[in-house]
Amino acid sequence: MALKEYKPGQAFSGVIGRTFDVSQPAWPSPNRARDGAPNVLFIVLDDTGYGQLGCYGSPIRTPHLDALAADGLLYNNMHTTALCSPSRSCMITGRNHHSNGMACITEGSMGYPGSNGYIPFENGMLPEILLQNGYNTYALGKWHLTPAEATSAAGPYDRWPLGRGFERYYGFLGGDTHQYYPELVSDNHQVEPETTPEQGYHLTPDLVARAKAMIADAKQVAPDKPFFMYFCTGAMHAPHHVPKEWADRYKGQFDEGWDAYRRKVFERQKALGIIPANTELSRHDPDVQDWGTLPADERRLYARMMEVFAGFLEHTDHYIGELIAFLKEIGEYDNTLIMLISDNGASAEGGPNGSVNEGKFFNNVPDDLQQNLAAIDDIGGPKYFNHYPWGWTHAGNTPFRRWKRETYRGGTADPFIVCWPKGIKAKGEIRTQYCHAIDMVPTVLDCLGIEPPTHIRGVTQAPLQGFSLKSSFDDAKAPALHVTQYFEMFGHRSLYHDGWRAVCPWPGTSFAESGRVFGDPIDYDMLIQLDAKGWELYNLNEDFAETHNLAERERDRLIAMIGMWYAEAGKYNVLPIDSRGTLRFGVERPQIAVGRKKYVYYPGTQVVPGNAAPRLINVPHSVSVHAQVPPGGAEGVLFCMGGNDGGFSFYVQDGKLTYGYNYVADKRFKVQSDEAIPEGQHIFSFEFTPTGKPDIAKGKGVPAKIALFVDGKKIGSGDLPVTIPLQLGLAAGVALGADTGAPVMEDYAAPFAFTGEVKKAMVDVSGEAVEDMESKMRMYLARQ
Repeated sequence: MALKEYKPGQAFSGVIGRTFDVSQPAWPSPNRARDGAPNVLFIVLDDTGYGQLGCYGSPIRTPHLDALAADGLLYNNMHTTALCSPSRSCMITGRNHHSNGMACITEGSMGYPGSNGYIPFENGMLPEILLQNGYNTYALGKWHLTPAEATSAAGPYDRWPLGRGFERYYGFLGGDTHQYYPELVSDNHQVEPETTPEQGYHLTPDLVARAKAMIADAKQVAPDKPFFMYFCTGAMHAPHHVPKEWADRYKGQFDEGWDAYRRKVFERQKALGIIPANTELSRHDPDVQDWGTLPADERRLYARMMEVFAGFLEHTDHYIGELIAFLKEIGEYDNTLIMLISDNGASAEGGPNGSVNEGKFFNNVPDDLQQNLAAIDDIGGPKYFNHYPWGWTHAGNTPFRRWKRETYRGGTADPFIVCWPKGIKAKGEIRTQYCHAIDMVPTVLDCLGIEPPTHIRGVTQAPLQGFSLKSSFDDAKAPALHVTQYFEMFGHRSLYHDGWRAVCPWPGTSFAESGRVFGDPIDYDMLIQLDAKGWELYNLNEDFAETHNLAERERDRLIAMIGMWYAEAGKYNVLPIDSRGTLRFGVERPQIAVGRKKYVYYPGTQVVPGNAAPRLINVPHSVSVHAQVPPGGAEGVLFCMGGNDGGFSFYVQDGKLTYGYNYVADKRFKVQSDEAIPEGQHIFSFEFTPTGKPDIAKGKGVPAKIALFVDGKKIGSGDLPVTIPLQLGLAAGVALGADTGAPVMEDYAAPFAFTGEVKKAMVDVSGEAVEDMESKMRMYLARQ
């Protein structure tokens, strides 16, 4: 007899007698998806420009992504917010980024509803919806949607992936990570990669292997149960890391430079029909060097940086191809709705000359051309946190102007491919309907026949703000449903309405023309001036690449659109406008534990992320570690914060207590004790005392004196002529007893675990001198 079921929450439908033989069982029915429901796969690339995929006209080989476009649809009018976390919040909620509290990346959050970094629970995420409808839900790779101060082991975990509807997660919570030494989280806890770079480890194949395993785990038990997978590579964000043989495939292919690349891609885009035939290529950007005037060494360096990027992208395509091949192998490909997108345009965070350490950008430190040239043979390997120069950024966004962080189309127009063999009849066609990342969730729900829920876990849901694209799947001429869309990023504003775009650039049309730099503030008086004279206007129906400013000719239309921008800003919590760039990273944010001057850490615990760790930038502080040194001595890391892109390490080497400081991989300083450390239990300390003032605008933190102590007795000292002004390494968490990531210092190999026993450590930011507090310190460490 078939099992009898009833829906949970309804009355029991069986029969209950006095004994089992006169009773009839009934069971709460499992949460099953409707028959034939498709799987859903989002593939999110990072920092990939409109002109960088092969199917969008690029010379970079992306055969597997091209095959998705050939088996589905390529959209030429998709838009994002111009920055990663904000765009990703749109993709996964169907609401605008300010509605999600994501005006900026989480590390740049501010205390206003539109920018606090806390995605409201009333803005339900797609996995939360699909979980209610019988789906398995998986997230892999980059997350960057949890407030940075809430990514530690103290939580709260309600805004981690598993708190927002995903059943399983494997990836990194921050904005980028070292591809050879990633900061990995599995579900709700930190893990280390199972192999090393020397053994061939790289994050992308690791993510693909985990993705295939997650799907297989469930499909072997419930083959008809659909899944939603949110697969987000660390690629193509810096660091551009790829095994050398992949980069070498492109040797010599970029020697003609970025202007030649733009011209070739532009003509290819026209030939493919990606852009309208009447499109004019946007101008050579004033901030980009003329390739022909560059010295030969610079051209050689920049070409190699692009070879590395191209190899990185082909490598990424290869492993995404493995994931797609796996879906075909298990018979799931035809009924999987795949959406591939980039989160913003190509990135200019490498500056005009490229960088071997992206951390310099976040600390206002100019790049050193000679240092970059010296690194040329190792770019792409684990030693550097490299990024190409913004000439390649501009080229990567062909045919548009500008780049990531700005709301010209170079920052906001992105690749978008939709493939669903069972659900879309059209193959290999181009779609021109205007769309935005907020349209992805409504499209999925429309395809699945699911109504947006009114409640999720008891929380009343806000309306979706995007529009379904389903009508365009099999009708190239279907009218675009998305008619109006605002943009704002770091004070750079624009508005799309019915084929027109109004743009108010900040800090200007270019740095060279405005005389300003990224992060210059917009105060109230400046905003008034910008609204009066700073807006531009483009007719996209005739000017796809924003090359002809019609602001004077269409003044009435422009004024109306400026007013419309403010109406949208009021509707979606856009104000206040805050153009301060990297300075926002230093803003104090709420912590779970407040008012602390002393922090105690224990061995065997998870790395404490930088935003939940004590802020040791430009302030006096000390670190003391209670450790046991065995007979014969010990070596290794006692305490560290940062990675090979910047930070400090407190360690024992050659028997001597050592303090090492990595200034954004530009300079490294070392202070060692005058004598060997003693055996037995001791408290090893260093004291950081500022000796001058910082110059943050020029990328310089305070100079400082370092003093080393054993049990409160000074055993060495030295000076730091310069320190990091804003942010230690991009993953600058507290690690005790080992340097678990890319090593801070070059004179040891990770993890350089301490060979004695670390018992506890204390960080003190009270300013109290170590030699005056040694006895108190012993008592404090003993109590904790």
